[in-house]
Amino acid sequence: MPDEDRRRLAALMLTDLVGYTSLCQRNESLALEVLREHTQIVRAEVSRHAGREIKCTGDGYLVEFPSVLAALECAVAIQRAVDRRNAAVPDEKAFHLRIGLHVGDVVDRGGDLFGDGVNLVARIEPLAPPGGICTSQQVYDQVWNKTEERLVYAGTESLKGLEHPTKIYRVTRTGDPSRRAADRGANRRRIAVLPLMNISPDPADAYFTDGMTDELICTLAQHPELKVIAHTSVLRYRGATKSIAEIREELGVGTIVEGSVRKVGDRIRISLQLIDSQSEEHLWAHAYDGVLGDVFAFQADVASHVAHALQLLLGEGGPRPVRREPTHNIEAYTLYLKGRYLWNRRTEADLWAAIGCFARAAELDPRFALAHVGLADAYNLLPEYGTLSPQDAHPNARAAALRALELDESLAEAHASLGMVCAHQSFDFAAAQRELRRAIELNPNYATAHHWYALVLMYIHRLDEALRAIDRALELDPLSLVVNRNLGRILLAARRTDEAIAAFGRVLALDPSFPMTRVNLALAYVQKGDLQHALAAVEGERSVRGGSPWPAVIAGCLREMSGERGAVAAALRELESRAAREHVPPTCFAACYLAIGELERSLAWLERAYAERDEWLLTALTTPFVDPVRSDPRFGRLAAQVRGS
Repeated sequence: MPDEDRRRLAALMLTDLVGYTSLCQRNESLALEVLREHTQIVRAEVSRHAGREIKCTGDGYLVEFPSVLAALECAVAIQRAVDRRNAAVPDEKAFHLRIGLHVGDVVDRGGDLFGDGVNLVARIEPLAPPGGICTSQQVYDQVWNKTEERLVYAGTESLKGLEHPTKIYRVTRTGDPSRRAADRGANRRRIAVLPLMNISPDPADAYFTDGMTDELICTLAQHPELKVIAHTSVLRYRGATKSIAEIREELGVGTIVEGSVRKVGDRIRISLQLIDSQSEEHLWAHAYDGVLGDVFAFQADVASHVAHALQLLLGEGGPRPVRREPTHNIEAYTLYLKGRYLWNRRTEADLWAAIGCFARAAELDPRFALAHVGLADAYNLLPEYGTLSPQDAHPNARAAALRALELDESLAEAHASLGMVCAHQSFDFAAAQRELRRAIELNPNYATAHHWYALVLMYIHRLDEALRAIDRALELDPLSLVVNRNLGRILLAARRTDEAIAAFGRVLALDPSFPMTRVNLALAYVQKGDLQHALAAVEGERSVRGGSPWPAVIAGCLREMSGERGAVAAALRELESRAAREHVPPTCFAACYLAIGELERSLAWLERAYAERDEWLLTALTTPFVDPVRSDPRFGRLAAQVRGS
């Protein structure tokens, strides 16, 4: 060995820019721009964490650190910085890194590193998902009790050129839903019912299969000792090929229910199994055969047997709750399921389509309480996501919620709906809290009740309680787009700006077009004083959706604030034109006048918003846009009126 060669242990990080070669072939100028920004992020964080850049591979870096913990913290900081950057740019400009970490033996030759340690980290890095970090067993052994980040076992790999298989760990970052989920994953009472497979000859039987999945979820949710993941989160696994380990990590469940439905003519077979998500052991399996007579009685009977099997396996006793059949009309139930799917998409067109489904379901079975709940929930959201005025929407929402309660006073969903009607229609937050607490009491597994309770607490500025409530909603519905987005809104109201930006970034990673996410992200960047990224974010919102006037309003305000004279005047002209043919929230006008310093006119519009019960006022009170008038006595009185209504 040459004199200058020195052998030692080194903590190593290797990064790789995902898809860079193909991007160069498609768009060389964009590739160079991405490479430059990637370099800035990596080198800034390496410097902050006392790393030593060994070499640049063109689209990646090999870096040595003084400790394994410093390497891990740098890797996490890099991925968070990339998340923030991606959330502020159009999707086509986003990029992702893979990062591998290892501590091992190296040969230092004139400052460059060679040997087994370098070879191993080069094999680990490609195992990380885009935006992810993978480590060796040696890294895990060094840091498992020294960091808030969680290292989750991801399997044992036979790596090229290495004699023995290597244990690999994946980092789940603090504050990420996957981290919270992984921490809960050992609890076998946390259960996910995966979408059942439709193996019937007729693809049209898919809605029957969805109904069986929904019935299982709703029946299991009646057991207060179980924690059942909501339908909106498990729906993402329909047709997916993810492993049990991946689902356990993402949802944080200890038990998984999976199975299939086969319907031929009037004969049905439902095959189900329970799986321990940690050991992947099959705990129980059974097949149910029936005749398609009273389909809901059959579904309820199967769901009840599964619940009983779970109770026996988990050692739970006590009586089994009785789940009432929601309707005897399968067409009405199918329409309800379709309406809920549309409602969760949160666009104006989808909300109107959902109303059509719920209304038709209620016509087919006027005593179908959940159909009336669906109507209440859709009308309640239309002023926020569309152009229907509160005066036109909220009476319909209240009437539908009250009708649902008249049909079934014990229905948690109906109490939650009425709670949000109270909050949005009359700013009656005391009544809203009573109804939402009643919903949670009736069904502690109803994620929407916890979610909406968190929003009401945010409206009255009880932010610590709001964060606890929305964390409970995320336990039950960890992949819900709207719950994760509203987590960001509450963090923003609490002035935890970087955490809010990260929350909005997670939503955009799941669905880049989810409504109002980029508007909220823009407000977060305004709070941070970063107008450039704020404007980029809201322009992204304008490019993916129509309906609400807010993206155009915020874009005009930000341009004016950035020095573009006349931008707000143009936004005001557009608002006035829209107001001649449809409802425009008064808070839109207030935001414009705030941006150009016309405080008297903005206060007048805010007071009008209160008089009209414009629910956007509830959000406006928590945003940085109203900071210029926050010390004004008139604003103080208005805020007190709103929160004391």
